[in-house]
Amino acid sequence: MDQAEIPGLLSRLASDEDASRKMAVFKLQSSINDPSFADVFISSGGLIILRRLIMNSGGNTLAYSLQSLSRLLEVDMGWEIFDSPTAGDLVDRVVELVVSNPLVNILRGAMSILVALVGHSPSESTTTPGTFGFRALRPAIAVYPQFFDLVVQKLQSADHALCATTLALLNALIRDAVANEETGRGNTTSSGTGEEWPKFIKRLQDLGLIKSVYTLMQSAALQDLAHPLLEFQCLTKVLLKKWRKVRVDLERPEHRRALKSIHLTSAPTKDYVNGNSDGKSDEAQEIGKKGSRKHHPEKWRRLGFETESPASEFQSAGFLGMMDLTDYVRKNEDAFQKLLLEQSTRPLHERCPIARASMAVTLTLFEHFDCGNTDIEDTRVLFQVVDAEQQDKMFHPLLLQWSRLHTAGLQAFCRLWKNTGAEQDDFEKVVELIRILIDRVVGQASRHKDVVEIEEELAEYDLAHLRELQMSLLSISFEDQWGELFSKARQSLQQEALTFVKEQRVRCLLQGSWFSKPALRKESRGEDSRNRRATHGTLWRYAKLSHNRRYLHWADFGLRTGQEPGLDSLTEKVDLRTISSVMSNVSERKGDSSSTDLPTSKHSTKITIYGFLNLEEAQRGAEGKEEPVLTLYPLGDSLASEWLDGLLMLLEQSPITAETNKLLDLVADYGMKIRLLKVRMEATYSPPPAEAGVVPSRNDLDDDYFYDI
Repeated sequence: MDQAEIPGLLSRLASDEDASRKMAVFKLQSSINDPSFADVFISSGGLIILRRLIMNSGGNTLAYSLQSLSRLLEVDMGWEIFDSPTAGDLVDRVVELVVSNPLVNILRGAMSILVALVGHSPSESTTTPGTFGFRALRPAIAVYPQFFDLVVQKLQSADHALCATTLALLNALIRDAVANEETGRGNTTSSGTGEEWPKFIKRLQDLGLIKSVYTLMQSAALQDLAHPLLEFQCLTKVLLKKWRKVRVDLERPEHRRALKSIHLTSAPTKDYVNGNSDGKSDEAQEIGKKGSRKHHPEKWRRLGFETESPASEFQSAGFLGMMDLTDYVRKNEDAFQKLLLEQSTRPLHERCPIARASMAVTLTLFEHFDCGNTDIEDTRVLFQVVDAEQQDKMFHPLLLQWSRLHTAGLQAFCRLWKNTGAEQDDFEKVVELIRILIDRVVGQASRHKDVVEIEEELAEYDLAHLRELQMSLLSISFEDQWGELFSKARQSLQQEALTFVKEQRVRCLLQGSWFSKPALRKESRGEDSRNRRATHGTLWRYAKLSHNRRYLHWADFGLRTGQEPGLDSLTEKVDLRTISSVMSNVSERKGDSSSTDLPTSKHSTKITIYGFLNLEEAQRGAEGKEEPVLTLYPLGDSLASEWLDGLLMLLEQSPITAETNKLLDLVADYGMKIRLLKVRMEATYSPPPAEAGVVPSRNDLDDDYFYDI
């Protein structure tokens, strides 16, 4: 719309005909967010007419008027409409519409105006204090005390735009309450609501705010609500950060009551309550100061604190840690008392420190959700530049289930403590396991995963799997930081593993084994065959490596004897120096690695040893003449792996079977894990010192020296 048309537009807006006003204000809402148009409109007295329409009209005319004012405020113009003696009446009117009007298009406009009014900073205006922020709404809300309840209810609306505007208003109210407390406006710690911000937040939570936002964050309407949801998520982190910063102070009644409730809920005995630890009278327990009594020497340590001054132990977790512990104790009273009773039967050094564990879980969750990062502007910019999949991962509905996650995490801590047989000195090790557990279960949960499933996974996650994950993460972190030194250590361990496995395989050959052997065809049997008895159509063959590891002795038998044959009964032998190669189909087969006592009719597993005719031929190497000198039919894949790789290793060749290579990896990995477990945690995530890996000089050293490893 051209600026020259503004006088005619104002005339129609002031018309007595409803149809004329409706058409005019309909056109106004599409043009008023142009700053040059808005400037002329305001200077021509348009705000007075617009205010009159909001105060007196209804239906679509009212909806268009509210939308026009909202768009004007979006371009940061028209604030003077709230800087007049009648501004209070306008705010009352808008609040009344939010409370009583059922039309969605009117509610959206009214909510948008309140969002702008609450979010506008007085520093940007010359108005008197109280014109903007939550204070501007207080008189109207006093008339409509159901305001907050009705606003929270509108988060369940089927209209996504209304839900988004409603959540934006609640965000503005929370942000204003927190900002007032931080800036100390009016030299008071209370927010614009007339109450301290924690009480205001609890008031909204009691109305079901968290539950409603949690549902929205998991819904399919995420894109329509993205910005207010991200802001609410950031504000939740702000609140958690503020609660953590609040120092636990027993001079504050609410802090003292919270700590006392933890103690009383623990079902202390009479001695713990009255302070009589040895049955003496109250008078004997007096310490001579204001008539107070000594409390039990383990009053607080029995609950899992390190000392008898619990307030000081909340230094890291702050009042947030006390809130979490209090909430757990209150909602799980029976489980808490049962756990304490169970721990009391254990030696002191084996007891799970419940209070310390609770604070550790609080700090772990705080770190996991990155509650120290609360910059909403950075979050919004990032949301615009990442793809849809990454956008989805930016939402963390489980953050809104903080209390339930803390409870589940604490219960998981106690379970891990018991299953690992931990003691007091192992506290930080269990904390590390909890950190990994939460990162795996909570961190990898999809946006749609319900908190009940998370609780179940935390309660049932396998300790062995958790240990594997811990070592894998530790190895990756260590390798990233220590680089070349780590690679050298791994190579050294692999060589040690090869030596170890070679010795194991060779020992199998030294022990000797039975092999099956196909029976000769009937026409090819000689006279000596009568002296051999075939079992199930086969003969038995026994092979064994000599003690000096130079000869492979073997012989055929008609029966498999219970006693292993000695070397003197093995009439044949092969000089290992004459063996040229060992061939087999073992590495190509995929089957059961179990062996059987009876040979099978199908000899699918076969090891063929090739050798030179004599040592002279062997010395000629590849030019020498070779032939098969011995064939073995192992009774199972494990035996085949032991003999094939054992023979290859004796010939200084690399093992080839999957079973042996798996054993090599297992031994090397265990060696690395043992070394990593000796490394201090702080060293894992920091680079090596400059002198690491440098071999000391041997100059001026005699034979009396050693390396401290």
